[in-house]
Amino acid sequence: MNEVIRNIKERRSVRAYRPEQVRREELDVILEAGTYAPTGMGMQSPKIVVVQEPELIAKLSRMNAEVMGVSSDPFYGAPTVLVVLADSSRSTWLEDGSLVMGTLMLAAHSVGVASCWIHRAREVFASREGKALLKEWGIPENYVGVGHCILGYAQEGAVKPAKPRKEDYIVRL
Repeated sequence: MNEVIRNIKERRSVRAYRPEQVRREELDVILEAGTYAPTGMGMQSPKIVVVQEPELIAKLSRMNAEVMGVSSDPFYGAPTVLVVLADSSRSTWLEDGSLVMGTLMLAAHSVGVASCWIHRAREVFASREGKALLKEWGIPENYVGVGHCILGYAQEGAVKPAKPRKEDYIVRL
């Protein structure tokens, strides 16, 4: 089977991580792949913010949990969080950012790093506290949160098998 197709079929969202940090070489490969995701008219509207500082991850986790109305860790203990934002002045900002998220997760799997898309980035970065973070990071306020791509090494047993594909997934006319 083609290696790309195999990675697509085998990649799973992981929700339990070991504490060790993602190796720099693997992270660099994942990040570079993300920059090659397709974007509308090749305008490259997204930005990827790399967060590995535990205190900042805890802050982002708290902000995300508040949007959900829970106190649990929505990042499942992952040691790296990639925040994907996109320029809302581009009509394809959501699609552009979503393609970056998918590419990051597929690239992560291909180098042995587990991942999961965590939602609520839009709400987190629309908040006063989120806007303050964007300003601190030097990112213009027209950038909108698309997703948090959590990365790390999966705990034993955390990778579940794929569910069977539904019968009517493909409609041929």
